[in-house]
Amino acid sequence: MDKFNLWQQLPDARHQEQFTELLRHDSVRIERIVSHGQHSPPDFWYDQPEGEWILLLEGAARLALEGGTLISLEPGDTLNLPAHTRHRVDWTDPQQATVWLAVFYRGSFR
Repeated sequence: MDKFNLWQQLPDARHQEQFTELLRHDSVRIERIVSHGQHSPPDFWYDQPEGEWILLLEGAARLALEGGTLISLEPGDTLNLPAHTRHRVDWTDPQQATVWLAVFYRGSFR
């Protein structure tokens, strides 16, 4: 067993987004992501072979989906992005850390 506190050792993300892998297993990977004003480049799209379930823990963010849909996220919001859902980070709050919990999974999700 490994104990980890999501709020301890929160990395400084003012210059670069920070990714911490918390768990990896055959069909699932869990990461803590810390952003501080970062966003995806204008012509960049994530197109991942696995699904991604997101929980925004702190801060604020906005995701853009291919086709023009914008989704604003605040603490407590969750979002499920099935595999190959093209998306990008449109905005994260530049005034504070934005902390995400991202669960990447393979296979069906109920």
